[in-house]
Amino acid sequence: MAVKMRLQRHGSKKRPFYFIVVADARAPRDGKFIQKVGTYNPLTVPATIQLDRQKALEWLNKGAQPTDTVRRILSFKGVLYLKHLLRGVKLGLFDDATAMTKFQAWHNEHEATITRRNEEHRKTQRARKAYVPVVKKVEAKQEEASSEGTTEA
Repeated sequence: MAVKMRLQRHGSKKRPFYFIVVADARAPRDGKFIQKVGTYNPLTVPATIQLDRQKALEWLNKGAQPTDTVRRILSFKGVLYLKHLLRGVKLGLFDDATAMTKFQAWHNEHEATITRRNEEHRKTQRARKAYVPVVKKVEAKQEEASSEGTTEA
């Protein structure tokens, strides 16, 4: 039986919300599934992803094939990197503690990048919403005329 990790759509029309599920490849998109691994909400900025790393890693090790979108989500959350590191442990390239320290270093750097991006996004949103008063050119002309009148007197 071919098993896939894919998105299962929920939510109303034009308001998508997805479950990340493990399902038989022959099952319909929104049909029967084996296990729910997480959720994905593309409507929030940035998109909200909640994922159980251990379940996802377990299913990947069992041979579940992620779809393209789920593969990107797993990569973003570090599940594919963790699988890569654990494969190195299995081959004897390094031990489990080294793999976990490498993953923690990557995870901390990744979280810092995400928070920096969010702050930049918030700053640009605030800059767009900033109130800039409109100054009319008529007032500037009046000030020039009044300054010319004071110099003549």
